[in-house]
Amino acid sequence: MKKSIPLLSLLTVGLIFGGPIDSVKTSALAANHGKKVSWNLSTWGKRRAFTEGIEAVSAYVADKSDGHFTIKINYGGTLSKPRENLDGISLGAFEAATFCASYHADKNKSVTVLELPFLPITNGDAQKAADLAVYNHPATIKEMKKWNAKLLMSAALPQYEFMGRGKEPRTLADFKGMRVRALGGIGKAMKVIGAVPTTVTAPETYRAIETGTVDAAAFAFYSHFSYKINEVSTWRTTNLSPGSVNCPMVVNIDAYNSLSDKNKKILTDAVSAGYAALDKAYSASIDKYTPVAEKQGIKKITYTEAELNAFRKAAAQPVWDQWIKEANAVGLPAQELLDLVLKTAKEASK
Repeated sequence: MKKSIPLLSLLTVGLIFGGPIDSVKTSALAANHGKKVSWNLSTWGKRRAFTEGIEAVSAYVADKSDGHFTIKINYGGTLSKPRENLDGISLGAFEAATFCASYHADKNKSVTVLELPFLPITNGDAQKAADLAVYNHPATIKEMKKWNAKLLMSAALPQYEFMGRGKEPRTLADFKGMRVRALGGIGKAMKVIGAVPTTVTAPETYRAIETGTVDAAAFAFYSHFSYKINEVSTWRTTNLSPGSVNCPMVVNIDAYNSLSDKNKKILTDAVSAGYAALDKAYSASIDKYTPVAEKQGIKKITYTEAELNAFRKAAAQPVWDQWIKEANAVGLPAQELLDLVLKTAKEASK
């Protein structure tokens, strides 16, 4: 009759040869996290301040799950074009992605409330609070379900400024007739003062300015350098601050629902790590790129407070009213969403 080998002996053998002990560890991980999960995330460009949030999320989930849950970030639009990332999520082509609401405003109208010009968002905390308030609103959740998508976090982009070449817009009136890469509410605001907005994607902007198709582009300060807009520019604005574009990280609902409860919590908790990484990256980018702009001799344009007040008065409320009209027409509680942003931003700015 065979004698059974004590469990302790099996564990001892495992320590020596990496056998049963590894199986025990794997079983323990499986019990905590469910089956091993590997996700793909689609984004564009290369690693930069904008992507430090998703990089931190990826690192966090891998660490907290002991490598049992991983998210591979695919740069350069290798999985999908920027404008098609939400479609890819809907089809289940990949489990996660980033996109910008302005790339297809008709698909995510509720999120575009965050792109209205001159919202009272004075710092990163206010931006993050407003973003998450809108993402978690029932109307937004319902709209995103049409694309089998769940919004996780935003890139919390800072206020935009323009950088361009050619005639310098020393007054706001000088923007009249200028072709500008300006998305969402910023584009609508620029149209008010006579500019001609276009929705060129970020990776296409360098070529557009280089060839003269576009005269200037609106980006967060660091983004001008990430996309090398500074290399084809001669001037930049310093205090226009017309708003920003909202670019969320989104996940496929089916992929999310298939996660174990443990991994769902890890993914949710990763958002805080993502936002902390973004704050650090945006702050560092200002210190890094300001001297670069000065060394290149890019001329700074600063507007008077009187000009800015006139611009806000002319562009803010009319664009807000138009957005409310359009959002109501597709069944969204438009005023409720705008009020939510205004209230949340005000409270977070205190």
